[in-house]
Amino acid sequence: MSEEQVRREEFKVSGEALVDKIKELVHEGNIRRIIIKDKSDHTLIDIPLTFGVLGALVAPQLAAIGAIAALVSNATIVVEIEDKIE
Repeated sequence: MSEEQVRREEFKVSGEALVDKIKELVHEGNIRRIIIKDKSDHTLIDIPLTFGVLGALVAPQLAAIGAIAALVSNATIVVEIEDKIE
């Protein structure tokens, strides 16, 4: 039987690089949640992801992330990654 362990990683990016970094992270897989925060550490968007939703998430959520990217000069992306333990 395998257990799941969730770890968090943070990435600091400029507003221009926000959408590209999100696409890169989603493509890597095993992501459970993406949280985008501004430079004051306020949460701007919190996106829970499930394995079946990844395809449906990309288009509408990226539009919202693009709008956020236009408003912030710097952002922090917090990613919850699912690790399986055998």
